[in-house]
Amino acid sequence: MECFVGLGCWFRRIVLGFLTVLLWLSCNNLAWANDYNKEILVNADFSGRNLTDSSFTKANLKNANFKGSDLRQVSFFGANLEDTNFEGANLSAATLDSARLVQANLTNAVLEGAFAFGTQFDEAIITGADFTDVDLRDAVQVSLCAVAKGTNPVTGRQTRETLNCA
Repeated sequence: MECFVGLGCWFRRIVLGFLTVLLWLSCNNLAWANDYNKEILVNADFSGRNLTDSSFTKANLKNANFKGSDLRQVSFFGANLEDTNFEGANLSAATLDSARLVQANLTNAVLEGAFAFGTQFDEAIITGADFTDVDLRDAVQVSLCAVAKGTNPVTGRQTRETLNCA
C-alpha cells in the first residue's frame, strides 16, 4: 500500500522519522539531558549511563548507583546523596553545592572542576578520586586530606595532590 498524500501519510512519516532518530541516538549512546529535580529516587540504578547536563537538584538519591556513569555538568545542588555509589563516575564540572555525600563511594571518580563549596563529605570513600580544581571549604579539604589516598586510573593523578594536601 503506497502513501503519497494525506494526513495519514504525513503522520506515518513523522512517526518513522522520530523512531529513526531515537534508534540512532540509542546506538550512539548519546544522552538526553533529564530533569529529576526534587524526585525521590532512593535505591535508583543509573549505573553506566550518560546523564551529561541532567539535573537532580534537591532530589533524594539515597543509596543510588551511578557507578561508571558520565555525570559531566550534572546538577546535584542540594541533593541527598547519602550512601550513593559514584565509583568510577565522571563528575567533571558538576554542581554538588549543598549536597550530602555522607558515606558516598567516590572511589576512582573524577570531580575535576566540580563546584562543591557547601558539600558534606562525611565518611565518604575517596580512594583514587580526582579533586583537581574542586571548590571546597577549608575544613572539608582538611578532613578529606586525612583519608586521601590512591591514584585515579583515568587521570593518573594522586588524590592527595588533587586536594592540595600538605
